[in-house]
Amino acid sequence: MAKGVVVGTAVVVCAAAAAAVGVAVVVSRRRKRIRVAEAGWRKKASDVIEEVEQAFATPTPLLRGIADDMVEEMERGLRADPHAPLKMLISYVDNLPTGDEHGLFYALDLGGTNFRVLRVQLGGKEKRATQQYEEVAIPPHLMVGTSAELFDFIAAELERFVGTEGDDFHLPEGRHRELGFTFSFPVHQTSISSGTLIKWTKGFCINGTVGEDVVAELSMAMERQGLDMKVTALVNDTVGTLAGGIYADNDVVAAVILGTGTNAAYVEHATAIPKWNGLLPKSGNMVISMEWGNFKSHKLPRSDYDIALDFESLNPGEQIYEKMISGMYLGEVVRRILLRLAHDASLFGDVVPPKLEQLFVLRTPDMSAMHHDTSHDLKHLGAKLKDILGVANTTLEARYITLHVCDKVAERGARLAAAGIYGILKKLGRDRVPSDGSPKQRTVVAVDGGLFEHYKKFSACVEATLADLLGEEAAPSVVIKMANDGSGIGAALLAASHSQYTVAE
Repeated sequence: MAKGVVVGTAVVVCAAAAAAVGVAVVVSRRRKRIRVAEAGWRKKASDVIEEVEQAFATPTPLLRGIADDMVEEMERGLRADPHAPLKMLISYVDNLPTGDEHGLFYALDLGGTNFRVLRVQLGGKEKRATQQYEEVAIPPHLMVGTSAELFDFIAAELERFVGTEGDDFHLPEGRHRELGFTFSFPVHQTSISSGTLIKWTKGFCINGTVGEDVVAELSMAMERQGLDMKVTALVNDTVGTLAGGIYADNDVVAAVILGTGTNAAYVEHATAIPKWNGLLPKSGNMVISMEWGNFKSHKLPRSDYDIALDFESLNPGEQIYEKMISGMYLGEVVRRILLRLAHDASLFGDVVPPKLEQLFVLRTPDMSAMHHDTSHDLKHLGAKLKDILGVANTTLEARYITLHVCDKVAERGARLAAAGIYGILKKLGRDRVPSDGSPKQRTVVAVDGGLFEHYKKFSACVEATLADLLGEEAAPSVVIKMANDGSGIGAALLAASHSQYTVAE
């Protein structure tokens, strides 16, 4: 009997051992499948990243070629070549601030859903500008109403603002108030103080303004309000930034906007503008608004992501350069790469996050916040992915891949922007040390815009790339200078430099 019990126990033990071995085999196979799947995921992710790195590469020789193309397109635009992508708009600004301006001047900055009204008291070189401003939200119904309704609202707010002048602001006796009007919509400018609207953008759809002189529309609205004020300068934000930059630093030769959108303006010799038909300005110079967002070159490193973004945009085939370097689009390019990684390499798990499919769900400020995460586990980046894409748990590997994608997209945008700036400096002959032994000329580029101001890795890359393109000898004499909110005060300064009283004197 005892022998039978022993044998039975042995059978049970053997069966249990066999079962354990079976479980171990199953677990081993599952682990192997997981390892194989992970290896496959990593290989696919690696392939996509390698493809991105190659497509987004911007070696210095390529940037030099892009800068050369920029110069060539600038010259075509100045000749009024109808096929030139750069329109090189004549701003009619030929008198830039010198610092000698005196008096009280106003500015109106209209370029989006808000507008700003400013007043500036200028005291010449002895006493720099004193300014005050207010920002006013435009009611949504006025953005789709009539021209009279919009400009009447603006004129009423301007009149209210004028009524708050304090003791620090003095209008010389016998003079009318003068206004610089920053109008950041497409305009065909016909003089320093007139221009017809080509089209509304940025969500505006107003009847009765397209084809009309926007200065006349504003002037009639001010008359209806009983406001005694004359518009003496109509400018866009880039030209305003240039004027504000020159007022602060006489060595400024160009201004660049790097924000939601992008543009550049610079001071050109009037004799170098073949399409200029009027009398040569006394200063010998003219400010040109390049409208460089529309720059095109076969050398631009456009990836499949850029081509798809452009095709699906509201303006396919236009603003190609802007779509590669501006704050409106950088985050969207990152989203498209992450979507590819999610589909092809299961970057965020087996299910593609539905929010990742939404156009423009990833904004450039969010991209910047992720890119600047310095925590060892990238917890801030992970929190952004959770908030924006709804991915509750991301692996550390997925977070590092996301960081790398942000880095590649920002680096390409910054380096291409630097190539554009270098192109302007080449056009002006400020890209090299004088060969005749004359002293080095200090050259300043004024830059404004939230992308450059707040995305520190982007702005640092712009500056480093420009220095690399300039070389060791020329780089020390070129400065990029932040021009915070330069367009507003710039418009007031241009109202002063083109004042009817200055002309009379």
